[in-house]
Amino acid sequence: MEDTEEPTVGRYNRRRGCSCFDQVRPAPRARVGFHTEQQDTSARGWRRLLELVDEAAADGREEFRPLAELTPEERRQVITLPASIARLTAVKHLMLYGSDLVRIPPAIGAMTSLEEFTPYTSYQLHWFPYEITRCRNLTRSTVSTRALFGNYKMRSPFPKLRSSPYSAAERGPSRPAPRLWSPIEAPNCSVCDRAIQQDGPYQVWISLRVATDVLPLLVNACSSACIAALPGGAQGYIPTPHKGGRIDQPAREED
Repeated sequence: MEDTEEPTVGRYNRRRGCSCFDQVRPAPRARVGFHTEQQDTSARGWRRLLELVDEAAADGREEFRPLAELTPEERRQVITLPASIARLTAVKHLMLYGSDLVRIPPAIGAMTSLEEFTPYTSYQLHWFPYEITRCRNLTRSTVSTRALFGNYKMRSPFPKLRSSPYSAAERGPSRPAPRLWSPIEAPNCSVCDRAIQQDGPYQVWISLRVATDVLPLLVNACSSACIAALPGGAQGYIPTPHKGGRIDQPAREED
């Protein structure tokens, strides 16, 4: 869904800015990368979020609005969601309006009852894990599309992924987490769900329609065979899986 003016009712206090790319004027050759922030697991906001996930899993609620239960300061302390969201199998609507999130974990794929996903005005969310395609009931989404890599209005570039898979040492606990974020929280293949072995993951981008929106999805695959098994890209987007960087994209849609 395309951006409209942000409503004032329920607006969160001032959030961190994002200068990854211009979300107003097209700059298809800009240099972009992943957000490098790491989640502070000692922060009060993070600890409260873990409690909220536990509560939602225990009572089987169908709507989960965790940010509404946090103070403005606590919201700013949350830059990702915990892997424990995999336990929220009864949740049908995940509301993340106006968040400071910079990434969504692959565990979202276990939220099998999810029907509606609302990360609207989360302007630092530029991509999503391929695992979200496992949410087969997901039919409605509200995403700030101008903030997405490769979106049809801006055609902002994708971060360049390395051509070779990561080694076991690079996936270990001592490696630089922000630069190589996704293997940390993606121990299993995005495609077949088998464990990623020592010579992986193989990473590619693909843009697919997920619910209402076309989302840039990061794939962490266990093999080139799983990469080959991916579907074609959404109409009007890069038609095949790719490594990002300086890759030609379809012309942007004029306002």
